[in-house]
Amino acid sequence: MTLWRPTGPKELALVEESGWRRWPPRLPDQPIFYPVLNEEYATMIARDWNVPASGMGYVTRFEVDAAFAERYPVRQAGGDSILELWVPAEELEEFNDHIVGTIEVVAEFR
Repeated sequence: MTLWRPTGPKELALVEESGWRRWPPRLPDQPIFYPVLNEEYATMIARDWNVPASGMGYVTRFEVDAAFAERYPVRQAGGDSILELWVPAEELEEFNDHIVGTIEVVAEFR
C-alpha cells in the first residue's frame, strides 16, 4: 500500500537519521500518526500548513504491507479525497516494522 506523509524539517531530519526507514515517535500531544492516502492531500498540507509553521514542507512517499495496514481505519478528514490512515501512537513502532523499502521525499516547498 502506498502512503504519503506531509512533514516539516524536524520530523524529516529524524526520518533521515533512521536511514529513511522509520517514523519518529509521536510527541505527547500527538496520539495519532496519520499518513494520507493520496499525494494531492499530502501536497496541500505540506505547502499550506508546514511551510507557514516551519518555513519548509515536504511530501514523502512510502510503502507499507497492505495486509498489516488493513487493521487501521481510514478516516475522511474533509472532502472525498481527504483520507488519512489513523495509527495509534503506541503502535507506531510496529507500523514502522511493516514499512517496505525506504521513505522518500517526492516534493519540497519553501
